Amino acid sequence: KTELDFGDFSSMTLTVKAWGALNAGDNAAAEAYVTKCISLYEAKAVEQQASLTDFAPKEKAFDPWALNDVATCYFILGESLMAQKRYKEAKAAFDRVVNDFSFAQCWDPKGWFWKVAVAARGRLNKILAEGGS
Repeated sequence: KTELDFGDFSSMTLTVKAWGALNAGDNAAAEAYVTKCISLYEAKAVEQQASLTDFAPKEKAFDPWALNDVATCYFILGESLMAQKRYKEAKAAFDRVVNDFSFAQCWDPKGWFWKVAVAARGRLNKILAEGGS
C-alpha cells in the first residue's frame, strides 16, 4: 500500500501529487489525492465557476485556483478510472468537468494553460468509441 503524503493540503499540492501518482500508475494513490482535494475545495470551485462567464484571460488564469484544481482532479480521476477500464465511473468524472467546471484551466509545466473541459470531452468521446457508453 502506498504511503500517502498530503503535504500542506493545498489544492495545488494535492493536484500535483495526484498527477504524479497517476503517471506512476498508482491509481489508488491518485484517487486518494483527488478525493482529498475535491472534498476540501469543491465548494469553492463551484463558487468560482459561478462567478465566471468565460475563461479567465491568461494573466488571471491562476485566480480561480480551486476551480482549476478541482476540475483537474476530476480529470485525473477519470484518467485513473479509464486505466482500470471502469468506464461508467470515468464517464461520470469527465461529465462533472464538462457540466460543472467548464471554465477550468490547467497549467502545464511546459508553459501554457489547457482547457480541462475540452480535454474531458475528448475522453468522453474516447469512452463512447470504445463502447463504454
